[in-house]
Amino acid sequence: MSFERTFTWEDASVWRSEHGLTGLQCLARVVSGEFPQPAMGRLMDIRLAEVSKGRAVFVSSPADFHYNPMGVVHGGFAATILDSAMGCAVHTTLAAGDAYTTLELKVNYVRALTSEAGEVRCTGTVLNVGRTIAIAEGKLEGADGKLYGVATCTCLIRRAGERGL
Repeated sequence: MSFERTFTWEDASVWRSEHGLTGLQCLARVVSGEFPQPAMGRLMDIRLAEVSKGRAVFVSSPADFHYNPMGVVHGGFAATILDSAMGCAVHTTLAAGDAYTTLELKVNYVRALTSEAGEVRCTGTVLNVGRTIAIAEGKLEGADGKLYGVATCTCLIRRAGERGL
């Protein structure tokens, strides 16, 4: 049996354009629909749903196309949604023109995830932001409150006017 899945996405380069927006302002425009969700999110069927300073929430409903050959959602799904939530939590703390990238990601899987879990929420929260390094944590939970995974990440920050990332 063969299946097909297609999706569309919009150019998200507007995120990188010089609008003079802080990270929080930029991501608030993604949540409101004024800026597009990133293509990777569309591909993985994850969506930025909420933001506030130092916090970002992604949602998704795991489906068959997320499965691995063992009959459960692939661990890469959890790693992706956790990295996205934690990275965007860091992004909410950045000034206009600042950028970040994940340096390190540590994921602990708590239980197998299947499509029976329904919509899952992944919350990223900043633990510390310095001049060049930020640390965040993430939780992936089902609608029933079950914990599916936790993670931490370290992000490198490039402040506006600095070179490279």
